[in-house]
Amino acid sequence: MWIADGWKDYEVLDTSKGEKLERWGKYILVRPDPQVIWNTPHIAPEWKKKNGHYHRSSKGGGQWEFFGLPEQWEISYRDLTFRLKPFSFKHTGLFPEQAVNWDWAGGIIRGEKEKSPSREIRVLNLFAYTGGATVACAKAGASVTHVDASKGMVTWAKENAAASGLAEAPIRYLVDDCVKFVEREIRRGNRYDGIIMDPPSYGRGPKGEIWKIEDSVYPLLQLCGKLLSKDALFFLINSYTTGLQPAVLSYMLNLTVQSKLGGNVAADEVGLPVRGGKGLVLPCGASGRWQRLGE
Repeated sequence: MWIADGWKDYEVLDTSKGEKLERWGKYILVRPDPQVIWNTPHIAPEWKKKNGHYHRSSKGGGQWEFFGLPEQWEISYRDLTFRLKPFSFKHTGLFPEQAVNWDWAGGIIRGEKEKSPSREIRVLNLFAYTGGATVACAKAGASVTHVDASKGMVTWAKENAAASGLAEAPIRYLVDDCVKFVEREIRRGNRYDGIIMDPPSYGRGPKGEIWKIEDSVYPLLQLCGKLLSKDALFFLINSYTTGLQPAVLSYMLNLTVQSKLGGNVAADEVGLPVRGGKGLVLPCGASGRWQRLGE
């Protein structure tokens, strides 16, 4: 498992009865997590000091209950800063387990820039959400194209970039349907040295385009393979869908990228360490990675 254990401003404090107890900076949140099927006593004192609690509804969805939580606050990861705020369906605007992938992609970019300082490294971030990977890659020295179907998420990504000192960085923000954007980029002849994609299980594009990951992700991977430059550096795909296990991600990357460009493919679960879990790591989905040989 790839474990995001480099955080100082975030930690999973405890897990029990379908919920996780988290510290986001100085604020304590309780949020549901379907992986937590065990029941353990609430020993951590923070259970009684929570600032926000997301309650699931038996009818679907749910709602927040707040105890002195601000509308917005910031946390940092290494040299990156992110603005957080609780919004619909339990989210805060950041998936902290992805820090392990930010480190991986950022390390590849920095390594290449050290070898070839003048090389422009172009990265495409699809389903880019609030831009965690975007700011990590830009901070490492890449030019990033950030694509998401939600105007609100793209605006939030710009705020995260500014908070990380990247307001003037070479980041192109686009509100667009990811599949249609990739098709247009192929026709334009544009190429990228790194591609990151974090597709949802289900979603809709800005014009109502339907996305269902089981039906749509492999055709998109095939298209994205055409966007990689001849000396591309990496490809990352994330999945929170139970049916897309690491082996499935690995097989898709082998078929669409490694078979054409060589290199190495690896896939694994990603997770977060639990402070009070006696070695427990909370699984948070899976990632598949391709990188050029020698990186």
